[in-house]
Amino acid sequence: MKIAIVGCGNMGMAFARSFVQYDLVKKEDLLLIEKSRERSEVLRSQKEGVVVDTIGEAVGGNDLVILSVKPQDFAAVAAELRSFLQPEQVVLSIMAGIPLAKIQAALNHSQVVRAMPNTPAMLGQGITGYCAAEGISFQKLQRIDNLINATGRSVYLENEELLDAVTALSGSGPAYFYYLVKHMVEAGTKMGFDEGLSRLLVKQTMLGSYHLINNAEQSLDELIAAVASKGGTTEAALKTFGERQLGDSLIEGILKAEARAKELSK
Repeated sequence: MKIAIVGCGNMGMAFARSFVQYDLVKKEDLLLIEKSRERSEVLRSQKEGVVVDTIGEAVGGNDLVILSVKPQDFAAVAAELRSFLQPEQVVLSIMAGIPLAKIQAALNHSQVVRAMPNTPAMLGQGITGYCAAEGISFQKLQRIDNLINATGRSVYLENEELLDAVTALSGSGPAYFYYLVKHMVEAGTKMGFDEGLSRLLVKQTMLGSYHLINNAEQSLDELIAAVASKGGTTEAALKTFGERQLGDSLIEGILKAEARAKELSK
C-alpha cells in the first residue's frame, strides 16, 4: 500500500510512524508532504519516508491521501491538491471541524473518510472516531480501519454528526484529564509534598485506576463505593465535589465543547 500524508506535524507523523511500526506501509511507499522547509529537512535527516515540500504529481500514485493540516490551511491545500487526485484514491481527513461535504466539494473528489483522533495516538494509545462518504467500498473501509487501529483503537460512526461529540469527548478529552491531574498534584503540594513526589503519587494512582476500570466487573459507581467508606476521607472529598457541582461542571464543559465543534463545522 502507498500512502501520502499532507501535513507532517505531530498527528500526521503519529499516523506515519504507526503504519511503519506495524509494517502496514514501507518507508519508500510513504510520501510525506511538509511545506515547512525546516521541518521537511528534519524528516529527511530522520529518514521517515520520501519527503517533499510541495504537492505534485507524486500524490496521484498513492492509494490513500491523508490530510493532516490545520483547518484554516485546508482551502489553500485543496486548491493545489485537487488537480492531482485520482478517482479511486481515498482521502482520509484528520482535520478538526471540516465536514465530509465541504472536503468533497473543495477537492472535487467523492472518496473521502473523516476521522477525529486524539493525541495519545502519538504513543499508539489513541482512540479515533471516523465516518465515510457514501460509495466507498467495504474493502477500502476495512483497510482504513486497520491503519487507524495502528494508532490505538477505532470506532466507526454511521452518523457524521456524532464526530462533533467525539471531538468533545475523546478528541479534547486528554486536556480534561491533564486538568484534573494538574489540580490533584497542586493539592498534594499544598499538603506538603514536593511537586515531583506529588506527581508520582497522582500519575500512578491514575494509571492503576485505569487498569481497574478496564479489568473489573464492577460498575463505576461500585468502584467509587469500594473506595468511599461511610464517614471516611474519600466521602469527605466526594461530598465537597458534589457541593461544588464538579460533576455537573465537567458534563456542562464537554457539552459546550460539542456545541463549539458544531459551530466550527458550519
